[in-house]
Amino acid sequence: MTHIPDAFIPINQGVVYWIIALVFIALALRWAKNELTEEKIPLVAVLAAGIFAIQAFNLPVTMGTSGHLLGGALAAILLGSPFAAVFILSMVLIIQGVIFGDGGITTMGANIINMGVIGGFVGFYSFRGLMGLTRNMSISAFAAAWLACFIPALACGLEMFVAGTFPLVPGLIAMGTYHAVIGLIEGVITVVGLQLIMNARPDIVELSQGVPLNG
Repeated sequence: MTHIPDAFIPINQGVVYWIIALVFIALALRWAKNELTEEKIPLVAVLAAGIFAIQAFNLPVTMGTSGHLLGGALAAILLGSPFAAVFILSMVLIIQGVIFGDGGITTMGANIINMGVIGGFVGFYSFRGLMGLTRNMSISAFAAAWLACFIPALACGLEMFVAGTFPLVPGLIAMGTYHAVIGLIEGVITVVGLQLIMNARPDIVELSQGVPLNG
């Protein structure tokens, strides 16, 4: 999933994405107020730092875009809510855009929607659904993380088409193909991250799926 720079989306479209993003940011702040206990703050900090780090590695795609890992599924699964992903990814993306110039300011709303909202919701609900079918954490987390990388990439390609930045089919093929591969790495990192954190601090991990975790 790529950080969309300012020039890739017209200002008026960027404003629409910002408005949508702000609604989800407000809901994520409400989640943080109600659910973010003192015990969970260290986990949020670790996740934010880790996501910031893995997003620093960009792979060129085509047409001036690039791809990288997201981390939204990992945050949502570990903290038991898609709004956790919105909360953490919003913080990461704001720091990246404002301080490091990675991603545009006018397009930050679109980036938050793609990586935080779509990535978080797809990752969380895919994991919950797959856990109900497989009863296997590793399989469910891997597949959910792959989807949470692949689907936001397609959404980004669609946004680029609406913006007139590049044509629909070549854009979807380019973004989809590269992120189908990147998603495999995302899946592995998500499974490993889940196992490490669950082994280190199972008391603060909130896997609220209501099914036993095997594998």
